[in-house]
Amino acid sequence: MRRTLNVIRLQLINRQTFIWVPLLILGSVTVLGVLIYAMIPGDGPKYIGAGQAPLWYFFAIGISAMTLTFPFSQAMSITRREFFTGTLLTAILGSVFLGVIFLIGAGIEMATNGYGLNGYMFYLPWLWEAGPFGAFLAYFTLALLLFVLGFTGATIYKSWGPTVLTIVGVALALVVVGLAFLATRLELWIEVWQTIGALGALGLALWGLLSVAVLSGVSFLAFRRAIP
Repeated sequence: MRRTLNVIRLQLINRQTFIWVPLLILGSVTVLGVLIYAMIPGDGPKYIGAGQAPLWYFFAIGISAMTLTFPFSQAMSITRREFFTGTLLTAILGSVFLGVIFLIGAGIEMATNGYGLNGYMFYLPWLWEAGPFGAFLAYFTLALLLFVLGFTGATIYKSWGPTVLTIVGVALALVVVGLAFLATRLELWIEVWQTIGALGALGLALWGLLSVAVLSGVSFLAFRRAIP
């Protein structure tokens, strides 16, 4: 366990990666969002999705955690299992941190009536239908899912090279397009959106956590063949 905690320390040596860069992105999009709210006429609620920008940054962190930190860890005689477990725990901690920051941002928006402009970036009603915990879980899950996606993609690349990674990407794209084709031909889009609405943010977050578990399993299996 101590060696696993050392992996967390290794991932957090450069605190800019998990802390300062996400905060910088978040602060920048907040300032830009306030400026956009000020330009939009009318007194009704204004919503933008710019707050998701630091969440997508976790995709890049997942890639760098594998491609940049993994070779260094092998030089320190850290086992693959220890590195994988420690890296996933670091991603969980980073996702919790970002989820808490989003809750704080939503609290500020509610307390200030949307920065005095009735504009909202973090307090999105659909996400908050299940309360603060549901909103936190949605933010947490999306950040962690994107991290694991990036990490899994980088693991496949380090294990089998760009050709296999491209084949996997194309296959996933074909599956998505195929499902969209079936939904269109069978006229199922109304049922699809009704199902999504019935699940709500909390239900989707729980399905997202299941996806994280599946991707983590795939990543761990591929990680055994990864070349530093």
